[in-house]
Amino acid sequence: MKELAVSSDQTLAFETDCHLFDGCGFSDVSPGLHSFTFEPLFTVGGFDFNKPMLLALLGTVVVVAFFWAAFGKPKVVPGKLQMVGEAGYDFVRRGIVYEALGKKEGEKYVPLMVSLFFFVWIMNLWSVIPVAQFPATSIIAFPVALAAIVYILWLSLTFKKHGFVGGLKNVSGYDKSLGWVLPLVMVLELFSNLLIRPFTHAVRLFANMFAGHVLLLIFTIASWYMLNGIGIAYASISFVMVILLTAFELFIQALQAYVFVLLACSYIQGALAEHH
Repeated sequence: MKELAVSSDQTLAFETDCHLFDGCGFSDVSPGLHSFTFEPLFTVGGFDFNKPMLLALLGTVVVVAFFWAAFGKPKVVPGKLQMVGEAGYDFVRRGIVYEALGKKEGEKYVPLMVSLFFFVWIMNLWSVIPVAQFPATSIIAFPVALAAIVYILWLSLTFKKHGFVGGLKNVSGYDKSLGWVLPLVMVLELFSNLLIRPFTHAVRLFANMFAGHVLLLIFTIASWYMLNGIGIAYASISFVMVILLTAFELFIQALQAYVFVLLACSYIQGALAEHH
């Protein structure tokens, strides 16, 4: 097989000279887990700082800078940037938080949910931004950390609202009217609420971004791989798929941010609801 000029941290179409009919197969350049492994950009005190961490940091800066610029000096007659900021803020506040929690209970959680929504969105959006070209949320650690924030908030609100005994009843689904099936229901509810809920909250975001990035890589690298001889005809079809998948990915990125925050609000609503 032909020696490939592929970097150790990421496989991209322009990093290899492997083409169809050129003595190598697509399996030699196809994406895999290595596409999600990055060499450290630098190391400080044994702590490695890599590209996904940089994108997460930049995502934080972008979100903070945008809202600072939009609302730092608010005007009665808003400018274009303030209008965009207000539209985004109002979308999360009215379209997600108020719908799930109501205006009275939900108002105090609006800043958190707005922050989560736009942070998750920009972390997803890095996938289709030139140079970045990688969704930070396809690294499981980031969705887990975000889901942990929601999980800790949900548990603390549950016990604060209902007390220790009431909180246990809420988490375990205790209902004496269930009779002899109550122990089974309580075990299932505890397993679901304490383990399955945070797991699925994190994995739903991670899996969608991971799969979307793999698909984009497959068709992008395939376009380059087939860009040789008669394969050019197939390369053009593959490139069209890249364009379509990019457009679809833009939709999924926003949708996953919406779903993540919607689930967070539904968990908080469950914590605040009166136990029956």
